[in-house]
Amino acid sequence: MKLIRHLVLVLLSASCLAVLVHGAQQPPPPAAQAQQPGGPAKKRILVIGAALGYEHDSITDAMGTVWKLGRDNGLWEATLRTDYELISKKAVKERNVKNLTTFDAIVFANSTGKMTLDDEQKKDLLSFVHDDGKGLVGIHAALDANYEWPEWGEMIGGWFDQHPWMTFQAPIVREDGTFPATKNFPKTSVKRDEIYQAKEWSRDKVNVLLRLDETKLSYDNNPRIHRPDHDFAVAWSKMYGKGRVFYSTLGHTNESWSDPDVTKMYEEAIKWVLGLTDGSTQPHPKPTS
Repeated sequence: MKLIRHLVLVLLSASCLAVLVHGAQQPPPPAAQAQQPGGPAKKRILVIGAALGYEHDSITDAMGTVWKLGRDNGLWEATLRTDYELISKKAVKERNVKNLTTFDAIVFANSTGKMTLDDEQKKDLLSFVHDDGKGLVGIHAALDANYEWPEWGEMIGGWFDQHPWMTFQAPIVREDGTFPATKNFPKTSVKRDEIYQAKEWSRDKVNVLLRLDETKLSYDNNPRIHRPDHDFAVAWSKMYGKGRVFYSTLGHTNESWSDPDVTKMYEEAIKWVLGLTDGSTQPHPKPTS
């Protein structure tokens, strides 16, 4: 809970500074103005930054960014947690505890390791997406989790299998320029980040949105490279039953959360999994050029 307390202080400090700089009488953003009484209700998302494996320094930045995006666009309210208690459909009347029935989507923000979920919680999480049609966004290390839970890999699209080039200047190619989360990306770009290699992953099960440019990578004497097809996806969309799932490996570094391409990608990804926008989940072959 130290992380949450630190995050709250950071967010409150940022809000107070904004008031001092811009003045207390500034109007809310246009999207927030639309959320007047009688208008559409804000969506509610659960943001989990629990790290039971490797703990990323950027967890705070990731969680804080998701919270701030919702505040600024007026489309969602975010509940931030560093535990897995709310992943349940069981009501807790004795305490002011929410559960999955409260939320429209869940964001795993660099969560790692074996999640402390009992069998009922696992069933509830899967049905939240698969049967209830709710959304799921996985940020970077969300792929580095639950290796002994096959349904997790099926839902999110695979598992972490090394980062062959560690943190580097990653050459990225945009494959889908019509999808809401990646249409802001240029056709080619370079991002300093840590790109995961995925196992138990296949592009015939997802819509690859971004990938590494395999022609600009070094392969010599690199034992961490495990994909002979040299197909390294950077972001994808997919369906899991009735629910929408988005994953991207971007978000390892603190600086990535100051990159407008990355923050816009995750903002649009959340909107998409909430059903506020449309975008394809249709798989396609790897482009030849």
